[in-house]
Amino acid sequence: MPQSSLDELIAALRCLPGVGPRSAQRMAYHLLQRDRNGAARLAGAVGHALTVLRHCARCNAFSEEEVCTRCANPHRDPTRLCVVETPADLAMIEQTQAYDGLYYVLMGRLSPLDGIGPRELEFDRLIARACDGEVREVILATNFTNEGEVTAHALAALLTARALSVSRLSRGVPMGGELEHTGIGTIAQALAERRAMVP
Repeated sequence: MPQSSLDELIAALRCLPGVGPRSAQRMAYHLLQRDRNGAARLAGAVGHALTVLRHCARCNAFSEEEVCTRCANPHRDPTRLCVVETPADLAMIEQTQAYDGLYYVLMGRLSPLDGIGPRELEFDRLIARACDGEVREVILATNFTNEGEVTAHALAALLTARALSVSRLSRGVPMGGELEHTGIGTIAQALAERRAMVP
């Protein structure tokens, strides 16, 4: 028997992180009962974003253009490349206003149990970006989780083999912590006190 449109809406809302069956049901009822205009706006915004957003050719973050405005900004320091796991991590570092270099977004982290390896994260694309002749230092700002640490060490080995200077955020970010959930002051301090990485 096919799902009703209400059941389909609830199931669709469950794709959001941290949203279980009850939360999805509450959201669906709220949108339908109290905020139909908000529901229409949400549907339109998601549809539009899926149509116009792509990955920036240089940093891999989301962009409407082939090269995002951040990468095209001539006032940013092209000699420093900060590698993060997600666009949310990039946004957190930007909020610190302590970094004026460029970025590369992995869109994930190594997780062999989930079938995510260097190929899935396109490490070769990052290596090509880091070896463009302008980058002098690569700052590894992956999260301080087990997967983030493994990712940082794997990248450090690949990048130092190509004579690039590689550093890592200092331990101001707590072990097991994720940048997205860390205060901007802590991230700014971790950037300032980053340490060289030796694989």
